[in-house]
Amino acid sequence: MSATTLLILLNRIAAAASIDDVWKLATNHFASLGFGRANYGFTRFRHLKTIGDPDDALFLSTCDSDYVKRYFQGGFYAKTPVFRWAERSSGICTWKWVKDAFDAGKLSAEEAEAVRQNVAMGVTAGISVSFPEVSSRSKGALGLIADAGISQDDVEAIYAARRDEILVVSNMMHLTIVHLPQLSRRRALSPRQREALEWVADGKTTQDVALLMGVSPAMVEKHLRLAREALAVETTAQAVAKSALLNMIFQRMPEAAQAAR
Repeated sequence: MSATTLLILLNRIAAAASIDDVWKLATNHFASLGFGRANYGFTRFRHLKTIGDPDDALFLSTCDSDYVKRYFQGGFYAKTPVFRWAERSSGICTWKWVKDAFDAGKLSAEEAEAVRQNVAMGVTAGISVSFPEVSSRSKGALGLIADAGISQDDVEAIYAARRDEILVVSNMMHLTIVHLPQLSRRRALSPRQREALEWVADGKTTQDVALLMGVSPAMVEKHLRLAREALAVETTAQAVAKSALLNMIFQRMPEAAQAAR
């Protein structure tokens, strides 16, 4: 890829209006390099050795639904050697060290079994990126799975030639995603719920919010209660904090952007 073409791609990723758009741009590029399958995960609620509530984490994948269900929902990712590398590292690496450690019997029993299960599913070679985070509670990582017929030796050659390109596209993808609204069915807020939380975040009382929104105080309380339930928190202060962390308030939401066109 020429420098000009790469810059155009990076600008398109940076200007994307939704996480889905960012993901499509980045993964289309990775697919052109031989990595048609990709997994991405990000959490702002990491605690000790867990990622926190999985419903608060963002998981993206281009793999088939069966693999996604097993990898993310079944918690298989947490058993893999590359996940444990990502937990304690930042940067980029190929999976050669995993193969070498497996062949030498240096992986834990759980990790070795995860490698065997991946091989059975056609996951044998790839590259991982672990993103540096400024918060101790946040962590993001990307796994690129080599297409069928591409060996780990082939991946090493791709990595040697395109390492910086892969890393810069991955970093731009990640940095853009973490600044966009993280929307999900489990954590969905209505426009009125978001508006009520924004006014509370500005220090307004329930009476103030009622006047500003043109509704009764009881309706404001209903919006805030539903927001707390959607975000799985107990207090409105927690709802404000969590919705801010998930970029769900004080944002130009996708539906608003569509309406403005």
